[in-house]
Amino acid sequence: MKLRSSRLLRELRAGRRPTVLKLNLIDPRVVELAGLAGASAVWLCNEHVPNDWLNLEHQVRAAKLHDMDTIVRVEKGSYSDYLKPFELDATAIMVPHVADADEARRIVDWVRCHPLGRRPLDSGNMDGFFCQVPLVEYAAHCNTNQLVILQIESPEAVENVEAIAAVPGFDALLFGAGDFSHRIGKLGQVTDPEVVAVRRRVAAAARKHGKQVMAASLYGQKEKLIEEGTNIFTLGADVLTLGAGLRQLVADFDRTAQASSV
Repeated sequence: MKLRSSRLLRELRAGRRPTVLKLNLIDPRVVELAGLAGASAVWLCNEHVPNDWLNLEHQVRAAKLHDMDTIVRVEKGSYSDYLKPFELDATAIMVPHVADADEARRIVDWVRCHPLGRRPLDSGNMDGFFCQVPLVEYAAHCNTNQLVILQIESPEAVENVEAIAAVPGFDALLFGAGDFSHRIGKLGQVTDPEVVAVRRRVAAAARKHGKQVMAASLYGQKEKLIEEGTNIFTLGADVLTLGAGLRQLVADFDRTAQASSV
């Protein structure tokens, strides 16, 4: 019985640029739409979205039908809040608002197995095929095919980014341009030169310490992100795409209706 390998890691090792779609809608059918579109992974959210654990498990299961990874942004809490996404077989967690290296080390300690961490073990869930995988194999899989992504979103975190990036046992850094721009009084100005300079600083720290660089959006700057070393790309969000499409349908109808009444 073989545990599933991470598509993100497979594509990165093959020199490809994995694509991620962020989902705010919690219907597993939306996950399947993302899979049919060919995305490498979906970004699910427990930080801002009203979801529950059982539905999250259904979303993860829907993703696996299309060999698509799942990244669950966790809510800040106890080690259980960080472990449960993995135990229901999500591929990755994303931890928001990481502030310093001590917090990064604590996260690694909670979710990685020996020798990287001291994760509390229970292989009786889907990620361990309900105790049907030897514990040694299960622990190795936890350390090699489950990803940990840390978000850098505040001026304080940026000042500590070198130390955070140097912590062993996690996989990627993601710069939260939206929250960072808010914190410095430039809300929503994600391509402001000051914000872009910090984005580059975070990317440089990640690359220096062997971590992947993930973007929360293309910001209309795809080529610049690639130059900075970004290699995991979030292309957009379901609510933005759906909202734009619905507005366009209504606008097109109103335009043709007005033309026909002339």
